Amino acid sequence: MIVPLKLFNREIFFDHVREDPFGGELDQDQVDGMNAILDAWEHEPRSDDLRWLAYALATTMHETASTMQPIEEYEGDEQPYGAVDPETDQAYWGRGFVQLTHRENYARADLELGLHNELSCEWHAENALVPELAAEIMFQGMVEGWFRGDDEGRHTLDRYFNEDTDDPVGARETINGDAGKVPDWSGGISIGDLIAGYHTAFLLALEAATIRADEQS
Repeated sequence: MIVPLKLFNREIFFDHVREDPFGGELDQDQVDGMNAILDAWEHEPRSDDLRWLAYALATTMHETASTMQPIEEYEGDEQPYGAVDPETDQAYWGRGFVQLTHRENYARADLELGLHNELSCEWHAENALVPELAAEIMFQGMVEGWFRGDDEGRHTLDRYFNEDTDDPVGARETINGDAGKVPDWSGGISIGDLIAGYHTAFLLALEAATIRADEQS
């Protein structure tokens, strides 16, 4: 499938997201992180459905505690998968926009994205923190369902956003099965609903900022 190219007016986009979901303020790191995500999408759009991109941005906001920068998992070295691999001398705790974990997923990122030598995430795990690579890993992982699956198949973006389905709460399954969990800091709102709210704000911003085909040079 050939995906139509969509470009975004960054000034319009940031004017919108500054107000919602960021509450009136953005710092440079947040802007840089979102630019890396938009750049990766513009370079290789995965769909003409902006709900996919909006959900990736919303997930990033949740997973990075609104920093919009790739981060390392807190106390990742204490996780069962956080031990140093004796062959690669790398530890595969969560890193990136969506917390890539386990050696097999780092290796899959290399295979799917053609990352070799110094760009390898399997052999240089901190590469998963490079914003450009983190964005590609997030998109490819969510589109192909790298992270989770069930008896019905992999949890992919097109399972939750398609012609018949619009389910930003259920789409949390693409990353984690915690949609119904209510954090102690959320004012009683579940993780699924929090991210769905971010998704709505990002989608409105993307729709407003989309450059029409006749405006593209």
